[in-house]
Amino acid sequence: MTDKTVKVSIRHLYKIFGSDPQAALTRVRDGMSKAELLDKTSHVLGLNDINVDMHEGRITVIMGLSGSGKSTLIRHLNRLIEPTAGEILVNGEDILSWNEQRLRKLRRESMSMVFQKFALLPHRTVLENAGMAMATRGKSRRDYEAEARKWLDRVGLSGQDDQYPHQLSGGMQQRVGIARALTSNADIMLMDEAFSALDPLIRTDMQDLLLELQEELHKTIVFITHDLDEALKLADHLVILKDGAVVQQGEPQEILLNPSDPYIEDFVADINRARVLRARSIMTDRPPQGEIAGDVAPTDNLESVIAQAEGALDRTYRVTRGDEALGYVGMADVMQALVRRPSGYTAS
Repeated sequence: MTDKTVKVSIRHLYKIFGSDPQAALTRVRDGMSKAELLDKTSHVLGLNDINVDMHEGRITVIMGLSGSGKSTLIRHLNRLIEPTAGEILVNGEDILSWNEQRLRKLRRESMSMVFQKFALLPHRTVLENAGMAMATRGKSRRDYEAEARKWLDRVGLSGQDDQYPHQLSGGMQQRVGIARALTSNADIMLMDEAFSALDPLIRTDMQDLLLELQEELHKTIVFITHDLDEALKLADHLVILKDGAVVQQGEPQEILLNPSDPYIEDFVADINRARVLRARSIMTDRPPQGEIAGDVAPTDNLESVIAQAEGALDRTYRVTRGDEALGYVGMADVMQALVRRPSGYTAS
């Protein structure tokens, strides 16, 4: 399968909390809002007609403010929460039809989860925690030890095998959680606010570590966050929720440049666009009239392009990947991209 293959597909997914969710579902499908549903029926609309494709080898980030439904959504992917209606397809199969035995196999072998609060067993060593997924499959320590140690080394915990969780910092504990997910060798990694409990500098280190590992491993990662900077840094595909519904989804750069809704426009208003936007997002195929000042990579952010231009506004750069010319970026294009669109803008 290529990285374009849909690994997980969510189709018309609803979740309503209350005593009679099916009756409430009819009202929601007839157009009743979340607030009105709660007021009139005392039911809570958790998810409202969610449709998202998650591609193999990519990081899908689900983000939104508290109460938007993002954590509810990720817990549907391994059926820790049962939906009111809809489909959840993994490798083309609807897991809502699976029995408990197949679900256990899915959770143990195909999906790993990294939690916000680390979820390490305090009476187990670092090595034993890293090998926990393998242990639940009936493997002995001898069977999983080498694999667990390999991933502990990769996440920067070499020599910590015999320590216990309480002896580690928060960042180190979360590294154990990532090593545990990698030792399981699951195709899909679910990460629910995995870095939000960490200090800012440690959080940045963990984000960089995740991207470094992903560059090599090409896992299908579903990452939940309420932090837009984190979402824009990590996401290949970004899904923004509000009141249990998808407001906008797509490539992060496209969302930032073309917000489709006033809510999204306000959401991205204070982002440092120079630090987030990439050369690939604004490049054109028109060759410059004048001299090319140099080359930039498609993933270079606009901040680095500005630095390379040293303040000059008349320079144009060729965007290249290896020996291939992909397009051109002029400083006028850069300046235009940094200007926030007027309030009320709606993408065509």
